[in-house]
Amino acid sequence: MFFVEKLIHGRLIKRYKRFLADVQLDDGKIVTAHCTNSGSMKSCLENDAEVYLSPVNDSKRKTKFTWEMIKINNNWIGINTGNPNKLAFEAVLNNQIEKLKGYSEVKREVKFGDSRFDIMAKNETEICFIEVKNVTLKVGDYALFPDAITSRGKKHLETLIKVKENGMRAVMLYIIQRTDVSIFAPANEIDPEYAKTLKKAYNNGIEIIPMQAKVTPEKIDLVKELPFEI
Repeated sequence: MFFVEKLIHGRLIKRYKRFLADVQLDDGKIVTAHCTNSGSMKSCLENDAEVYLSPVNDSKRKTKFTWEMIKINNNWIGINTGNPNKLAFEAVLNNQIEKLKGYSEVKREVKFGDSRFDIMAKNETEICFIEVKNVTLKVGDYALFPDAITSRGKKHLETLIKVKENGMRAVMLYIIQRTDVSIFAPANEIDPEYAKTLKKAYNNGIEIIPMQAKVTPEKIDLVKELPFEI
């Protein structure tokens, strides 16, 4: 996934009110950027760290920038929660994920029951619903999800179980936007209910695919599938 416009470099002053971040650009100007990540952003927040913003040309938007990534310990971490959905859609559409190849029709934002899933893919033999989650939390070598309690995430898992019960394929796709981790797991200590539901989903046939992405100021690429523990 290439960034359409050239990103703007700066340094993080602070993130506040969950959805806002003050950034000092290289020319000294201080701007406020929109932060799409509503979680705690634990392990990917560091004042004065390098960041990149994307410019926004929308007269209705109060903030004229979106915060895309931050550099922690020499590694770029993607924090825009909208990018994993775009990345996953492109990857499934173009057969870039080994376990999700072979679909002739791929759609975004498809409803099932009382939930809306990020991707629905189908071919002559099956229908597959895919929920995509952005992962940035790092503890040791582990990439963990979520970084804050998520009742919505738990609901998605419960609905994926219903998808499977209805004879369709159900996939939980985690996009890990950092390369300094080597294994994925649920964040048991942060949201034990989510972790418990993920294990139940897995035991009921829901597939777990953690894909690691390399984030740079020019593009985001999926590089490999990581092992997982539940």
